[in-house]
Amino acid sequence: MKHPSHPDISKRLKRAYGHLASVIEMIDAGRSCTDLAQQLHAVESAITNAKRELIHDHMEHCLGDGVGSGDMTSGAALAEFKTLAKYL
Repeated sequence: MKHPSHPDISKRLKRAYGHLASVIEMIDAGRSCTDLAQQLHAVESAITNAKRELIHDHMEHCLGDGVGSGDMTSGAALAEFKTLAKYL
């Protein structure tokens, strides 16, 4: 299912991918561990934020709208929510 947030999430992940490639180049160039740790933290944060946005969007649109429209039972939505919760 295509979500309105997916293009933005894709952009975020592509940006994080580019930063990760830069970190690899920094390692190969012998940059300081402090610089590397800082850049890796930024990559990790970008991925975490993209994941959070994806999960929140899914909960709102797929679970919320699914129950609201009758396409999904509340029990099925709750089970899926519990599965998603471990990724937050």
